[in-house]
Amino acid sequence: MVPAGSPAGAITSPSTEITACKLQVRGLRKTYADIVALHGADLDLGDGEFLTLLGPSGSGKTTLLLAIAGLNEPDGGEIRIDGKLATYLPPFKRDLGMVFQNYALFPHMTIYDNIAFPLKMRRQSAADTAAAVKRVLDIVQLPDLADRYPRQLSGGQQQRIALARALVYEPSVVLMDEPLGALDKKLRDRLQLEIKQLHQELGIAVLYVTHDQEEALVMSDRICLMRDGKIEQLGTPDDLYFRPRTVFAADFLGESNLLAGRYIGHGNGDAKVELDDGTALVGTSSIPLQPGQRVRVMVRPEALRILRDDEPADNRLSAILRDVVMSGGTTLHLFKTPGGVELSARRLTDGRGEPRRRGDGAQLGFSAAQAFVIPEV
Repeated sequence: MVPAGSPAGAITSPSTEITACKLQVRGLRKTYADIVALHGADLDLGDGEFLTLLGPSGSGKTTLLLAIAGLNEPDGGEIRIDGKLATYLPPFKRDLGMVFQNYALFPHMTIYDNIAFPLKMRRQSAADTAAAVKRVLDIVQLPDLADRYPRQLSGGQQQRIALARALVYEPSVVLMDEPLGALDKKLRDRLQLEIKQLHQELGIAVLYVTHDQEEALVMSDRICLMRDGKIEQLGTPDDLYFRPRTVFAADFLGESNLLAGRYIGHGNGDAKVELDDGTALVGTSSIPLQPGQRVRVMVRPEALRILRDDEPADNRLSAILRDVVMSGGTTLHLFKTPGGVELSARRLTDGRGEPRRRGDGAQLGFSAAQAFVIPEV
């Protein structure tokens, strides 16, 4: 049986009504001609959760968001909002707020009328509309701009107004499609924290799209990392940063050193690896591995230490210093091992200059707890 609001011939799979999640996606698929943009995505968004869709261009994150918004009809699967089937409902019946990168404000309307627009479409009374507009202008800390026009506001102010318009009718879920992408870094960093604070204060469910790794780490309760139309890994920022399950996840999120080798086995709680140059390392892994399997050992630059001659370490590597890059608060040391593997070590800049010169030899060390072993494929 095709549910109300579905196009003729649409195939839907029955499932029980879910009320614990604000948003539930099951088996969502989308193709464009012979290109599969979305491969059967499954996703849950909890009440009050901030979930970010992260990935490079073409990974499927915006396709998924637009399908949830009702702006891109899927080829299969289902979408439920507050437990109700919404796969083929028109956008205005989904009870979703939406914030775009380009603000999408009406230039001929005042800020008051821009924010009031969705309430007028819902035939809310003038008194209730005025009260709601005042409330959200206070929330975004722009109470005195109601009579201005978008062209009279800065980019950051316009984005706050776009957010106010999405919040004014108290939707079940707010969708944000790269809302800070058009802003300069300093303003973007400030608005990241403001949006995060608003989310915490209001307790709203937010589904956020970005390709910016730092933005995802700063703002999210959970991150859904996407690649080639599939979900690569879904978890907390800590999960993805410290315990990536694939080489792609380790390489995409933050900086990483990835050392190639073979898994030997476990001993004393550590995963033992032999690198391609014969060096023995120990690390950690929660992923099932088979002896002889090709793996990568991920070590973040901040975990890689330049050792003193007598300094102990679980793992040691010999390397030659290639370059030193000071970027303000941190300094990056670039090394190369005798086998040609490039490594980076990052530490806080101490302001006293770097005693090491390019071409100097060094011993690099890291603990087993800071080395995560990942299957190569």
